[in-house]
Amino acid sequence: MLKLENVDAKYDSFKALDSVSMQVAPGELVVLLGANGAGKTTLFNTISGLLKPSAGKVSLNGLDVTGKKPSSLVEAGVVQCPEGRKLFPEMSVMKNLMLGGYVHRRDKAGMKKTLGHVMEMFPILQEKKDEAAGSLSGGQQQMVAIGRALMGRPKLLMLDEPSLGLAPLVVKQVFEAVQAINKEGTTVLLAEQNAFAALKIATRAYVIENGRLVMEGDRDAMLGNEAVRKAYIGA
Repeated sequence: MLKLENVDAKYDSFKALDSVSMQVAPGELVVLLGANGAGKTTLFNTISGLLKPSAGKVSLNGLDVTGKKPSSLVEAGVVQCPEGRKLFPEMSVMKNLMLGGYVHRRDKAGMKKTLGHVMEMFPILQEKKDEAAGSLSGGQQQMVAIGRALMGRPKLLMLDEPSLGLAPLVVKQVFEAVQAINKEGTTVLLAEQNAFAALKIATRAYVIENGRLVMEGDRDAMLGNEAVRKAYIGA
């Protein structure tokens, strides 16, 4: 589904990604592990078109999408749920959700169906639909952010640090939701520092350090890797 070939990305003269090559197959749940500043968000922004790569190629289902507009990529099924949620806090939960489906706004029936699915996945959002998104708890706001992304009908859903700042019980609920989304057929690329929780639901994982991919492997191999455990699991 997704393939990156020797992708570089820069902020002015600073090289944030250095010759990154990776792929995500349809139906996979792939985890991107790395510390703060390692390049996870930059990689996501490059894939989603928010940042144009300075070198290399990004392909989606065999088609070159390097440098395409973010709106075109959303229409193609690439949807990013950003770190920190980035909600419109003064707007209602419902309005935040509906903004996620903007590219599908002419398909009223489809929008209604997708919204129903989101509300079924996160029932609390139905109760809170008329409340300002900024008034919700951190966990509920993360549900809004994921729901907003789902309104874009992703084929590839990129989740950037969805567990950040959440209580352990809420983290468990969020990861259960991510796993359910993947089992329904959506391919997921998940950037996380909570390596243990992420790897438990993953198909495979990559490790990024200083803008370079330094390791990859399937879930069991990564969970059993001593370097990964010391750096990201604390064991």
